[in-house]
Amino acid sequence: MLPAVFDFLNGPVRDLVTQIYQAVGYVGVAFWVALESVIIPIPAELVLPFAGFLVGDGVAIEPLTGQAWSYWLVVLAGTIGATVGALVAYAVGAWGGRPILERWGRYLGISAADLDRADAFFARHGEAASFFGRMIPVIRSLVSFAAGVARMPVGRFTLFTFLGSLPFTALLVFAGVQLGANWEEVGGILKRFEYAIVAVLAVIALAWIWFRVIKPRRSGDAGA
Repeated sequence: MLPAVFDFLNGPVRDLVTQIYQAVGYVGVAFWVALESVIIPIPAELVLPFAGFLVGDGVAIEPLTGQAWSYWLVVLAGTIGATVGALVAYAVGAWGGRPILERWGRYLGISAADLDRADAFFARHGEAASFFGRMIPVIRSLVSFAAGVARMPVGRFTLFTFLGSLPFTALLVFAGVQLGANWEEVGGILKRFEYAIVAVLAVIALAWIWFRVIKPRRSGDAGA
């Protein structure tokens, strides 16, 4: 998720998150986290700590149960939401991204051999990529899409995505509980981390375009 989207919760979207939580409680947590997992600009890094704040508040009532917000039910809802959203990103990669890359990927320097290597990578390391990828901001949504493109078995993808989402969700909710009214500080801390990740990804993307697209074309023009 691009770092700029953290600003979305400082206004109407933040109010909407609050209204959804007040209306459907745990379902709202799952809903917002699912959206974030499909690369929609609703950062779990703020949505989940806010839910953690409600847990630690001691006064806020979860509307579906009529009881105080439960830490573990918030974690479960967030983990389920992350898994559902990841499956949507997986489906987009499998049924949309794969055919597009097979047909037009050569214009981006992506060959059939590259897709075969991606298939082989996820066949060998798909579980680890799905598990650890869920703990890294920005990367987690891209891993789901890539797993779909590589047609990783959906059962294994779902299992390891769920398991990888669990500790990350638990940590963010716990941070919200501990920080209380200062729960928004979580986003500020992770924003700097996300800037670094985006910068690294940008360098990798530019290097890929140069070596796989621009340089081969220049070499071809020089030899013509």
